[in-house]
Amino acid sequence: MKQVAVLHGGISAEREVSLASGRQVIGALETAGYAVRGIEAGPDLAALIAALTPAPDVVFNALHGRFGEDGAIQGVLEWLGIPYTHSGVLASAMAMDKARARAVFAAAGLPLAAGKVVTIGDLARADPLPPPYVVKPLNEGSSVGVEIVRAGDNRRAAIAAAWRFGATALVEAFIPGREITVGVLEDRALTVTEILPAAGFYDYRAKYTEGGSRHVLPAAIHGAAFDQALEVAVAAHRALGCRGASRADFRYDDTSGEPGRLVLLEVNTQPGMTATSLLPEQAALMGIDFPALCAWMVERAACRV
Repeated sequence: MKQVAVLHGGISAEREVSLASGRQVIGALETAGYAVRGIEAGPDLAALIAALTPAPDVVFNALHGRFGEDGAIQGVLEWLGIPYTHSGVLASAMAMDKARARAVFAAAGLPLAAGKVVTIGDLARADPLPPPYVVKPLNEGSSVGVEIVRAGDNRRAAIAAAWRFGATALVEAFIPGREITVGVLEDRALTVTEILPAAGFYDYRAKYTEGGSRHVLPAAIHGAAFDQALEVAVAAHRALGCRGASRADFRYDDTSGEPGRLVLLEVNTQPGMTATSLLPEQAALMGIDFPALCAWMVERAACRV
């Protein structure tokens, strides 16, 4: 029987999300017939390595955010020679760094919003783009720290003063319209989900608060845009060198009519893994239940440098 260690928790702003993912993955893998042990990762790396001794056959990486999906834990597992799920060191690091990911996507000819990296000092002094625009940390996930600056709202200086995500930020033009996402399993795009926040935009609260958002799948959007989203999600996965599962997030602007404009926001190399998370929902629609999805990931685990 294959021995699988599920890493969850971690030390990022997404720790609670990771704990939820880990708990459900553990149950799903037990249902699928694996011998499973959960390992709650914390700040003590030596303790984590000790918990991985003796080495399992596979590590299921259910960590989210910094040190979990940015290549850091992937490098540790490479060093230890333990096969692990999801993307390798380089793809994980590039996907997590929004500026570098944008450069990769631009080189691949994928549709992006206008944007640039600015210092927080420059943001405090003046609008870096015509409003509305979006301010994002360079290396956080789950919309942590994301702010929208609209014309006349006078929030720019306050955002800069309260910024706690380093000396720089990514600023992108705000794209009106709809929030959509596409899950990818290796070279196969699953379907398109439209995400409808209960209020405001799809921020951390909308993602993880009960009733904070509603998912519509398959998304009721123009067929040409639907097909383009599937194609771009796979192209982005390949451009970064992702392996296993990923999820591409988009804005779809149909405010001036259809088929509208599709804009790639980012690729998540460690999608949420509760049974009702976006990627598992899409897999279920395509006939892959949650235990089978988790087993699919385990069977494709590898050292990936």
